[in-house]
Amino acid sequence: MISIIVPIYNEEKTLEKVVSRLIKLKLPIKKEIILVNDGSKDNTERILKRINNKYSSLRVISYKENKGKGFAIRSGIKLAKGEIILIQDADLEYDLNNIISLLKEILVNNEKVVYGSRFLKQNKRGKLAFYAGNKILSLATSIIYLQKITDMETCYKMFKREVIDVNELKSNRFEIEPEITARIIKRGYKIKEIPINYNPRSKAEGKKIKAKDSITALWTLIKLRLVN
Repeated sequence: MISIIVPIYNEEKTLEKVVSRLIKLKLPIKKEIILVNDGSKDNTERILKRINNKYSSLRVISYKENKGKGFAIRSGIKLAKGEIILIQDADLEYDLNNIISLLKEILVNNEKVVYGSRFLKQNKRGKLAFYAGNKILSLATSIIYLQKITDMETCYKMFKREVIDVNELKSNRFEIEPEITARIIKRGYKIKEIPINYNPRSKAEGKKIKAKDSITALWTLIKLRLVN
């Protein structure tokens, strides 16, 4: 079984579409969908209650206060029952059909960890600052951890449960991305990257991640390299 963890914060415009597409997505193994509402201030909570009544197979966690994407992901992993874990954003930037390709790498090619890279094929770049930040962080990861990574910040991280000890994960915010990557590599696993389709949010829709989060991400990479 694959556990698909969806951290959610103020995604009233896209949440229902993402869940509906995940429900309809045909995979060769059983799936569970874990929705983690990270203290949303919009209508996300009301929408979650409605779709939870509509789809009885969903598993929903809801926090009253915003604790951060990292906290939401860690909560989802702890609840997950699948032997395969996938992180899925709720904003429709990622084409959900990519999941089929990622899963094939694990089920058919026996990979332990698969990342969907937005930079291994031509996609829209989105805001230049975020594009450049992602490229710099991916280069830093490759240099610091001696393993080539083209898209460390990708949402699409799929891995076998054995790859990550959730109790080791400590990050509460966006630094969860470099922490997961760092811990995977330090445990001796090779990350397989495959190209994915990606459609970034418009400037009007905005991004939740800020420039200062890139600095925190870089420090996380360095810090975890230095500790045992």
